[in-house]
Amino acid sequence: MDSQYAPPGHLTAAQTRSALGITAGALRNLVYRGQLARSGGTERRPTFKASDVAAIAAKRAPRAIA
Repeated sequence: MDSQYAPPGHLTAAQTRSALGITAGALRNLVYRGQLARSGGTERRPTFKASDVAAIAAKRAPRAIA
């Protein structure tokens, strides 16, 4: 049910949650803490930069044990 358009290089909130594997509340906490900034959209339907989401996903990725 993701009918909102996100410009190239941006993700909707639903796409961001899916990419990070988090809930809506956890996404709100990331924004509240300043770890992820909104890059557009509206107050109710924000968009986020794909590069910012990828950076957070890389930090959260489990580290391989050598």
